[in-house]
Amino acid sequence: MRYSEMFLPTGREVPSDAELASHQLMIRSGMIRKLTSGVYTYLPLGYRVIRKVEQIVREEMNRAGAQELFMPMVQPAELWRESGRWVRYGKELLRFRDRHDRECCLGPTHEEVITDLIRNEIKTYRQLPRNLYQIQTKFRDEIRPRFGVMRCREFGMKDAYSFDADEAGAEMSYRKMFDAYGRIFRRCGLTFRAVEADSGSIGGSFSHEFMVMADSGEDAVIFCSSCDYAANLEKAEIARPEEVPNARTLKPLETVHTPDVRTIEQVCAFLSVRPKEVVKTLIFNADGRPVAILIRGDHEVNEIKVRNYLGCNELELAMDDMILEVTGSPRGFAGPVGIRAQVIADYSLLEGENFVVGANREDYHLKNANPDRDYAVSAYADLRVVLENDPCPRCGAPIRTARGIEVGHVFKLGDKYSRAMRAVFLDAAGSEKTMIMGCYGIGIGRTVAAAIEQSHDDQGIVWPMTLAPYQVIVTPVNIKEAPLAAAAEALYRELTDGGVETLLDDRDERAGVKFKDADLIGIPLRITLGPKKLSEGCVELRIRRTGEVRTLPIERTVEAVREHIRSETEALI
Repeated sequence: MRYSEMFLPTGREVPSDAELASHQLMIRSGMIRKLTSGVYTYLPLGYRVIRKVEQIVREEMNRAGAQELFMPMVQPAELWRESGRWVRYGKELLRFRDRHDRECCLGPTHEEVITDLIRNEIKTYRQLPRNLYQIQTKFRDEIRPRFGVMRCREFGMKDAYSFDADEAGAEMSYRKMFDAYGRIFRRCGLTFRAVEADSGSIGGSFSHEFMVMADSGEDAVIFCSSCDYAANLEKAEIARPEEVPNARTLKPLETVHTPDVRTIEQVCAFLSVRPKEVVKTLIFNADGRPVAILIRGDHEVNEIKVRNYLGCNELELAMDDMILEVTGSPRGFAGPVGIRAQVIADYSLLEGENFVVGANREDYHLKNANPDRDYAVSAYADLRVVLENDPCPRCGAPIRTARGIEVGHVFKLGDKYSRAMRAVFLDAAGSEKTMIMGCYGIGIGRTVAAAIEQSHDDQGIVWPMTLAPYQVIVTPVNIKEAPLAAAAEALYRELTDGGVETLLDDRDERAGVKFKDADLIGIPLRITLGPKKLSEGCVELRIRRTGEVRTLPIERTVEAVREHIRSETEALI
């Protein structure tokens, strides 16, 4: 491709509304342009990178035995009502009515559509297993799109769906996709980690997120300093502590006047206690019923863990009227003693005694409150957010934290959708059985942005060879000098004919401008043709990632370039 013919509007200024490096660089390098909030146009350079990721994904999906199809983006409400997600999915589902007043939505995902397809076509165990995938546009009406294509409303996604006759088959399908995802992200040149994750609105019994490690990542990654355990912050577990000996020194319960003392910090200062000696009583509205969650003052509740433990669809902190109903006092003084709600305590409360708690009475707290003696706990559970140096739930070694960007997610769905939508088959004995499902997603644009977050410098993007929009840029320092122009043209032709993706910078610009643009858009290899080197029959080959510059005889340039591309590509496989 000739630079002079390419639609490539680069820029020097950092966009004022772009926070992440990937967002800034995708705009500055002429990869994307914003149409409206959370919706972007991919320009030719950006779309070439998108197609590179898609090709890697296709090759590995096909290698794993999945077959590509393409499903509609517009989906009927009836399917979502069958699965139970029409209301439960929330406001991210963009709903509308067509001219016949039929309710529809723009697909944020395709579990309902694929299940409807399979239940109408698969009748017997002999037709299983099946794994089908697509690369298609999704729409999720994010309340606050941000970070460019990292969290937008319209985006490209690869989603695959497996159907098996039993759990053993489903486990094999899951493992194939898990392994395929590892190959995909390695081929994309990414440093990543697969972590246990919550299944969220997709549902199912088990899932892993594939996280690209980057300091700018919006997600916390929890991992063990010793073993292979890793999880996202929502899923990260706390092991139940060992049983505490019965010998405790329980002090008498004491009521203390604490005027206008509501927060943990205020309680600690007023009563001269540490946060770990205070118990927060959080009142939640779980599907319309009040539940009291007890957690130590130095910890934060993990609402996803609470929702999963309770098995509720809707969970939110209770409003003032519910708090008053179950505690008899205004917000800020709730406690477990005499509360009119089910009480569930975090594991951390198994290891303490004589806690400070709210007195369920305005401007009062209780000192030396203990379970069993002063209040009943219906169950203990893992309900808090994991902290650095907490013990690993597998081996007990200290937990570490890092930042990551989610680029892929694999789910064991079980029969969540197949049972609700009656996706059944006849087994070898002629009995009707429900199919076991899995689903597997990769954010195509997010993968591109994550690659930039992980690999850039002050000059611009540093693409891995497998994702670069062009592998080589040929740069004559002065296109008006006939010998330079002719040599550049000949080299460009030879590289292109040799299967090398090459961009020829044939613009009438200063050499410094060309070099800055080449670094900005991140082309891995730059061949520079200058009058002095050319008079010696040589060119300069610069490697973007390392800054290394080599002088090569012009007749050996194509061979050297192809060898470098081959070695760098093979290193990622």
